[in-house]
Amino acid sequence: MSDVNGTKEYPWKLKTPPQTSEYEMYKDEKDGKEILVCTVGKTVLHYDYRCIADLHAMLKQHGDWVELGSADEQKPAKDGTVEAWGRSPENPVGGWYGLKKGFRGRFGMYIPPLMEELGLAEVEHHPRNNRMRAK
Repeated sequence: MSDVNGTKEYPWKLKTPPQTSEYEMYKDEKDGKEILVCTVGKTVLHYDYRCIADLHAMLKQHGDWVELGSADEQKPAKDGTVEAWGRSPENPVGGWYGLKKGFRGRFGMYIPPLMEELGLAEVEHHPRNNRMRAK
């Protein structure tokens, strides 16, 4: 992996865990905060950049597979999933890692493949009910 990946000019080119959709992500800064910009078709989502280190730490502490459980912001997340953790008051930021109101969900869909690309996690690639664990 080249160290220029992850910039606006050279975004990470990723696929959702079931390998059905392609999307891009890159690191940027907004209002003095490091963020991840995730572009899926014409939709642009933002996540707090620290979610990568925080999720990796949670997975290492958990020590086993965790279901991804991806869900839109308007839908409840299944307990015990990466998605539920990504919006939980119990996580290190005390709530949502997603930063754009109305598009704060899908944490369990778009962050795990980036962590796999960065060598921080293993992610399953089944049609449904995928899981991840720390490397």
